[in-house]
Amino acid sequence: MKAKAAVFQKANQPFVVQEFDITKTPSGYARMDLIASGVCGTDVHFHKGRLPIAGPTIIGHEFVGKIADMNPINGDDYGLKVGDNVIADIAVPCGKCLLCKTGDEANCVHMGVTNGGDIHVAPYLYGGYAEVNYTPLTNLVKIPENVNPTEACVFACPGPTALHAFALAKRAGVESKDIHSAVIQGLGPVGMFALIYLKALGVERVFAIHAGENTKREEQAKAFGVEAIFNLSHQSADEIDAILKQENEGLGVDLVFEASGAPQAMVQGMDILRNRGVYLVPGQYSNSGGVTIQPQLITFKALRILGSSQYTISDVKDYLAFLSRHPEYRERILNMANFYPISKVNQAFADAEAGRNGKTVLVKG
Repeated sequence: MKAKAAVFQKANQPFVVQEFDITKTPSGYARMDLIASGVCGTDVHFHKGRLPIAGPTIIGHEFVGKIADMNPINGDDYGLKVGDNVIADIAVPCGKCLLCKTGDEANCVHMGVTNGGDIHVAPYLYGGYAEVNYTPLTNLVKIPENVNPTEACVFACPGPTALHAFALAKRAGVESKDIHSAVIQGLGPVGMFALIYLKALGVERVFAIHAGENTKREEQAKAFGVEAIFNLSHQSADEIDAILKQENEGLGVDLVFEASGAPQAMVQGMDILRNRGVYLVPGQYSNSGGVTIQPQLITFKALRILGSSQYTISDVKDYLAFLSRHPEYRERILNMANFYPISKVNQAFADAEAGRNGKTVLVKG
């Protein structure tokens, strides 16, 4: 028995699709058959050379699969069995550093990953871009019976990423009842989930700012209830700022969620926030260059700026619980995805890098 996998070679080089033997499942692991595996913005950064990673390796960390094999005794310890649909969470915090000991394991300074195994050593298939995956049982989260596993894959990383940022805001004293107007910067998967979440919380007015020609994403955002969409390719930043500053009797918006990854977005985000406004920044995930800000705005507006780079397994559970509570989003979420067989991984990346898809997802084939 063999399984296909897309092997990352190095930055700016095509993936190579290879076949690997399906081998014995290690103790403490599950072997899963692929249902769907998302292409994350982080993977695009790897491919473009914006984040360093050594190849050859199998990247991908949004693997959703069905458990095909494991030691049932091990599975009982985690409430898992053969046939369960699961999300594989790659993060392995050390549990010993200051962050881990104080309940902030998402920012562990010695963070490990489950998908970093050597592709030349059995069982080979640790990464997400494969038809079969091996992940420790400690890092598997069962998908509720009432949640379509393919739906769960669409925001398997963006959902927990956004939810962790909102969780940090809550820890800092930000209450959803105090958010009446918000702006999402960027309509990629992270921004889109943030929009969905804010609307589900009952936030009255949620605006979006993006750039480029992507009417499909704009239509998707409208379907999820966005108040208005501003496009920096057709409107000046000053024009957009003037409109948004009229919120809250001219003070500006209550919350901005940065999901574009564009450094210049930080300048606009700080400008449109009201005094004591909240800026959540999970989107600046690679070195895309510097930008000049006006730091006095932080002081005079008393802004609350929170960075958020990772998420924990508890955020994955919260994400699945959110999907379980909101079946009304199911069809719209599935309609966001464009599916590609693993054999077409290079086309999938070309389309993802060009921003053609709401979400790019790999499946068997």
